[in-house]
Amino acid sequence: MDKLIRFTSSCLSKITNYRSGEVKFGEKMTVIPNDADIIPFLVSCEQQFVLFGIPEDIGVRANYGRPGTNSAWESAIKSIANIQHNRFNKGSQIVVLGHLDASVEMLEVQNLDFNKTDDRKKMSDLVVKIDKEVAHIITQIVKAGKTPIIIGGGHNNAYGNIKGTALAKGKPINAINFDAHSDFRILEGRHSGNGFSYAFEEGFLKKYFIFGLHESYTSKSVLTELKKLQERVQFNTYDEVNIRKEKSFENELLYAKNFINNDFFGIEIDLDAIPNIPSSAMTLSGFSVEELRRFIYYFGKNENATYLHICEGAPSLDNDKNNHLVGKLIGYLVTDFIKAKTSLIEVV
Repeated sequence: MDKLIRFTSSCLSKITNYRSGEVKFGEKMTVIPNDADIIPFLVSCEQQFVLFGIPEDIGVRANYGRPGTNSAWESAIKSIANIQHNRFNKGSQIVVLGHLDASVEMLEVQNLDFNKTDDRKKMSDLVVKIDKEVAHIITQIVKAGKTPIIIGGGHNNAYGNIKGTALAKGKPINAINFDAHSDFRILEGRHSGNGFSYAFEEGFLKKYFIFGLHESYTSKSVLTELKKLQERVQFNTYDEVNIRKEKSFENELLYAKNFINNDFFGIEIDLDAIPNIPSSAMTLSGFSVEELRRFIYYFGKNENATYLHICEGAPSLDNDKNNHLVGKLIGYLVTDFIKAKTSLIEVV
């Protein structure tokens, strides 16, 4: 894990707002000591959940998106550190691993123009480098028997999450993606719009469900491809669930679960599916935050749910007074997933 920057107790202390009479996650979450080997520590520690950040927006740039997803990890970890530790939420179940060091790649991409073919090729090559690092880190976390919670970056990182989990499990895995877009574009070089199609083509992704596809922003060619692959790739649309009311949200949760629940699966969350959330492809129409939280809790309760990935949020695209809100939303989603996986509520 040469490209991993470990989170330290000093980092945690700096972002935790201590207050008399209260206990925050930042006081209870664990970090890996500098003198400890990462893998043996993860294998032996009691904590089940491993927080890992990916501060990059290269895949988004290569997909003609607005940069800014590199800012989500810092915003999210600050918010998570200040969640109240109580009988509903227990920070003591979390190891904060740290974040991927993508600083060199981020510098290289700053002066590239996605409108130029050569520059777009360079961006894709950088995404491939990040793919390898993400896949390696996720493999090690899952092999250690832990549950990764991955925050930040573009949806290009779904590829590394899926590949890493599949390598750890020794077989292809399934995935469910809460998203306005399929991210199943053609294999034209890696970017945030084809993480799932590359994982599918290379044999790491077995079955794939897209929850809440936006009909107006899905190309005819993608729809044609999805129809060809309907035994292994299925979807519903936001329009048929929440606009035309042809399908119910609850029934679609069950239908999607039955499709992917036969094996290990990853939960992928693209924040551009939620209205007014600063992201690379921000929308004004989509599922509510409450529906997203219910979605995460519903699928998180399943024993085959292997990881959670929250991506595409871009706090730096928000106004200065509100740029903490994306991180706060991610904090809610993280705790919903942990509650689902561990049934944390207890009688006191």
